[in-house]
Amino acid sequence: MADFSHFNEDGRARMVDVGGKDVTKRTAVAVGRVLVNRECFDLIKSGGMKKGDVLGTAQIAGIMGAKKTSEVIPMCHPIMINGANITFHLNEEDLAVEIQSEVKCSGVTGVEMEALTAVSIAALTVYDMCKAVQKDMVIDQIHLVSKSGGKSGDFVWRERK
Repeated sequence: MADFSHFNEDGRARMVDVGGKDVTKRTAVAVGRVLVNRECFDLIKSGGMKKGDVLGTAQIAGIMGAKKTSEVIPMCHPIMINGANITFHLNEEDLAVEIQSEVKCSGVTGVEMEALTAVSIAALTVYDMCKAVQKDMVIDQIHLVSKSGGKSGDFVWRERK
């Protein structure tokens, strides 16, 4: 088990000690989307959904999700986030709500999970706000686009072939 950083000497889960790592500026960007039907798309776009402002609510939920990541992902460290931003693009051609999150901190561990959680929570909130109109929405393509800072260096998503 010595090769696995998240297992102790008894083979049980543990949180990695990051106390000896250097503080660096860290950023992570993640994306995802919610596929909807025409009626749902038009209601989101017009602001006519009965529950209220879908994108405004999802934006706040995504930021809250980034801040609470360590409470729902067992091995994540609590991180003092410097900033979190959620943006949306309404893709008319694909009938998709495209979501992007960017999370930043100065710390000893990265914010990839916070960025991914932000997108996931924002997408789930879009679903929740719209489920009375459409139940068969699809949440997909959630992935890390980029990250910077830390020992492992920078990462940029490359499309798989």
